[in-house]
Amino acid sequence: MRQSRTSDSPLPRVNVLGELVYLCAERDGDNAVLQCPDADGWRDVGATEFLTSVTKLAKGLIAAGVVRGDRVLVAAPDGYERTLLTFAVWAAGGVVAWVPSRCSPGLLQWALRDSRPAVAVLRNQRQARVAASLQHEIVDLGRVWALDEGGLDAIAKPGAYMDGTAVRFRVEEGNAQDPALIYYTPTTRRRVRGAVLSHRNLLGAATALMERLSPVLRELRPADAVALLGPQLQGFATCLAVVAGTLAGVRIAFPRPGEVFAHQVRAFAPTLLVADAEFLTRVYEVERSRAQQQGGWDGAQGFEAATRLAVDLGRKKRRPWQRVSRALYDWAFARVRDAFGGRLRAVVCPQGGMEEQVAYYYSGLGISVLEGFGLVEAGGLATLTVPGECRPGTVGPPLEGTELKIAEDNEILVRGPGVFTGYHNAIYDGGQAAQDGWLATGWRGELDDRGWLTLWGRKGDTPSRSVVEEPPAVGKVVAADYAVLEARLLEHPLISQAIVLGEGRPYATALITLKRDQLEYWRLVNNMPLTTPLEQVALTPEVGEEIRRVVEEINQGMPPELTIRAFHVLPEEFTPASGLLLPSGRLRRDAVLRAFAEEIEALYAPSSQEEGHQ
Repeated sequence: MRQSRTSDSPLPRVNVLGELVYLCAERDGDNAVLQCPDADGWRDVGATEFLTSVTKLAKGLIAAGVVRGDRVLVAAPDGYERTLLTFAVWAAGGVVAWVPSRCSPGLLQWALRDSRPAVAVLRNQRQARVAASLQHEIVDLGRVWALDEGGLDAIAKPGAYMDGTAVRFRVEEGNAQDPALIYYTPTTRRRVRGAVLSHRNLLGAATALMERLSPVLRELRPADAVALLGPQLQGFATCLAVVAGTLAGVRIAFPRPGEVFAHQVRAFAPTLLVADAEFLTRVYEVERSRAQQQGGWDGAQGFEAATRLAVDLGRKKRRPWQRVSRALYDWAFARVRDAFGGRLRAVVCPQGGMEEQVAYYYSGLGISVLEGFGLVEAGGLATLTVPGECRPGTVGPPLEGTELKIAEDNEILVRGPGVFTGYHNAIYDGGQAAQDGWLATGWRGELDDRGWLTLWGRKGDTPSRSVVEEPPAVGKVVAADYAVLEARLLEHPLISQAIVLGEGRPYATALITLKRDQLEYWRLVNNMPLTTPLEQVALTPEVGEEIRRVVEEINQGMPPELTIRAFHVLPEEFTPASGLLLPSGRLRRDAVLRAFAEEIEALYAPSSQEEGHQ
C-alpha cells in the first residue's frame, strides 16, 4: 500500500463550492476565468460577469422556492450554460441532481423519482412533458424550466427583484459536509443509482488535481494558463475540470459543438488540454500520413526518423548526436506541435490508455501526457501521472491525500477526501459507499515499489500485467450488455423485437421489427391511406426518424463499445412460421443472423454510421 499526504497547498481554502464565484471576482476582477464558444470563436467571460450571471440564476432559484438542501435536477447540455446553472444551485444552497442532457425518458423519470427535486431545469419541451407527467406523484416538484423556451433568462426572472445579499447569506450558511452533487451515471444496469458527493469531496479532488499539475502551472504565466476541454468529456469530468480551474485560476474553455475538435485545438492554441488518448494518437497519425503524401526527403522516411528520435528523447536516452538530430528533424516536431496550436505543454487523459510509443513521442516533443484513473465515486480522479515522468502502461501514483491498496483478489481499493458519501436513498436498497473508508473500484491492478498503479482490467476479466488493455471508461462487452440494450429498445411502444449485434465487429448495430397494431395507429394519425401496406409504413422516413430518436436516447451516456451506430428496420416481425421465433417467444438468434446476413453486412458498410437507418 502506498499513501500520499496532503502538503501545504498555495491554493485558496474554500469550504463550499458557492464561494468559488466570489473568490474569482475578488482575485481576478474583469480578467477572464472562462471562455465559451460564440459566432466568432470564443468569448472571454470575466470573473465579475461570471459572478453576476451565477447570482442572477441563484436569485431566480431562491424565488422559485429552492431552500437550503433542496435538490435541483439539471439536464442542460455540457458547457457554459450548465456550468452557470451548477454554480447557481450551489450558491443558492441547493444540491445538483445531474443527468445527461440527452438522457432517455426512463432515466429521467428514475432520477426525478429518486431525487425528488424542488425544481428541474431540462433541455427541451419533450423532457419537460416527462417531468410534468410526474408532478402529481412528486409533490415536491415545483417549477419546471425547458431551456428551449426562455433559456436562462426565464430562470433568473422570478428573482429580479431580490437583493444579491440573499445569495451571499446562503453561501455563508453552507457546510463542507453538505451534499453538493447527486450524479446519475448512465449504465447498462436497469436501475441507476445516484452517487452523492459533498462539497468536501469535489473541492478535495479538484485541489489534489491542481497540486499534481503544479509543476506545469509554475512554468506558465497566469495569463497563459488556459485549458481546452475535449468534446468527449461529459458530465462529471467537465464539472471537476471547471471546479479545479476556477480554484487555481486556470481559464477553462469549452469546445464548440458540432465542429471538428482537431481544428478547434489548432485555432484555440491551448497550453493545457483535457482529452482522451485516442485523440492524441489520431493527431499523430494524421501528421504522419501528411508527411507520407508529401514524399521526398521530408516525407515518410524523415518523419519516421524524427519519430524514433522523439521516442528516444522521451525515454531519456540522450546521446551526443541527438542535439544535432533534433535540429535536423525539428520540421517534423513543429508539424505536430502546430497541430495543437504551438503552445501546448501538457495533456490530461483521465481515462489513460496511451500507446507506449505515442506517449514517449509526445514526451520527446516536450508535451507531457498525464494519464489517470478514477471513478465518479472517488471524486473523479484517484491517480495521475507526475509531469516530467513518462511511464506508459501505468496511470501514475495516487493524488495528494489519497491512498490505494490492492485486495487479495487484486481489486483496487481507494480511500481519500474525494471518496463519495454513498448512493442517494441507499438505505432503501442496501447500497453502501465504502467499508472503513475504502472504496472497492471494481478494477484490478498492481502497485509497483514507487506506488504507481498499473491496471489489469475490470474485475472478472483475464488479467494482463504488461499493458492497460482498456481505459477505465471502457469495459469488455459481453452478451448480457447487448441483452440490456435490447431490453431498452423494447421499452418503446412501437418496437416489437430487437437484436443487437457487435461481437467480432467494429461497433454495435441492431435489427428491429415493429408492432403491427402500433403501425396501424401510426398510419391513422399520420393520415396515410388505409390501403398502404403496413410493411410500407414501417419503411417510411418518419418511422425511421422515430426509431433513430430512440436509439440516440439509449446511446446517450453509454460507453463507446455499447453505442448502436447503425440499425435496420425490418418490414415484418419474426414469427414461428418463418422459423425465426421459438414457440416460447424467444428469437432463434442464429437463424435470424443467417436469414438477414446481407442486411447485417450493409450495416457495416462505410456509409452506414452516417445513415444510421437502412
